[in-house]
Amino acid sequence: MLMNKRKICVVVTARPSYARIKTVLSAIQNHPSLELQLVLAGSALLSRYGDVSKTIEKDGFSIVERIYNVIEGESPTSMAKTTGMAIMELSTVFYNLKPDIVVTIADRFETIATSIASSYQNIPLAHIQGGEVTGNIDEKVRHANTKLADIHLVASNDAMQRVIKMGENKDMVINTGCPSMDLAREVFLCPELDFDPIIKYGGVGGNINWKNGYIVVMQHPVTTEFKKSKAHIEETLRAVSELNIPTFWFWPNVDAGSDGTSNGIRGYRENNDTSNIHFFKNMEPDDFLRLIINSKCLVGNSSVGIRESAFLGVPVVNIGSRQNRRQRASNVVDCEYSKNDIKNSIEFQLKNTRYDSEHIYGDGYAGKKIANILAKIDLIFHKTIVY
Repeated sequence: MLMNKRKICVVVTARPSYARIKTVLSAIQNHPSLELQLVLAGSALLSRYGDVSKTIEKDGFSIVERIYNVIEGESPTSMAKTTGMAIMELSTVFYNLKPDIVVTIADRFETIATSIASSYQNIPLAHIQGGEVTGNIDEKVRHANTKLADIHLVASNDAMQRVIKMGENKDMVINTGCPSMDLAREVFLCPELDFDPIIKYGGVGGNINWKNGYIVVMQHPVTTEFKKSKAHIEETLRAVSELNIPTFWFWPNVDAGSDGTSNGIRGYRENNDTSNIHFFKNMEPDDFLRLIINSKCLVGNSSVGIRESAFLGVPVVNIGSRQNRRQRASNVVDCEYSKNDIKNSIEFQLKNTRYDSEHIYGDGYAGKKIANILAKIDLIFHKTIVY
């Protein structure tokens, strides 16, 4: 007698979310008791934010639904409308697909749409990477996702204790580690940069001499400080230009303030010498981590600096408040939005060629752990606070 497979619907809403979930997708797809339903939505489908659909299909995954829900504006209002549109579209998708479990990832603003659309239809919801602390809109969304979720697959002991303190059933809170550490482990064991970034990905900017050493910059707007995003990015641009180190620079996510960040980059390029900088929209997750591990330093405010870079031992300069209070390793130096502070912090980190690998967010085997949990865990969609 054939056993019915559990249908696991995973919703990827943005470029960085794919790297967070890639090994889970593989483990679900290869699990004998599970069927993967992959839904792609939001900025994950838009070329200006690094469309990941071709990469996903190249990696062997089938996309069952595509949802185009991004409202133009890059403001708090457009973020709210984008989320509202996603709730409407995902509600229909879940009604048609009839998954046994829906998986939502981390804390980007639009992930709350996945949580609402599934929980309102009594579909068990699994939340990956709950319980962490950062501030800005991500903080509110992350903890709202936790309260809507039934299954909590957290990335650290610190996060696990925080979710339990929020009144969740401890039997449904499991520290699996972060799935992106699985990719980091693979790259850590085989770190060779086996491609030319400019030849493979194109991009724009200077034809930099990167083979003798380079830094990487990835800086996003802070949603609660979106009106300052142009000024924030200009401070980083001035610091990097003055240092005159070959630099690979990545365009921001779609968030309130991303127009300011992008316009700041464009305006600076028009009026200043940026011949030491080459700009990219996106890279495949494995290639990006190879770029990072071979760099002299990662600069900006991406969670990659806090999470994967801790595993890889990469020196990091973390700018501003976007990663406020997130648990970090010894490889991170924090600084303010000030050209001199950023410049001095980069110079300090350039003296530290490599840090020890620290496994704050897992040991690199999360994907299979999560698939096994999804295959066996009790399916519930009703809960009460435990105290």
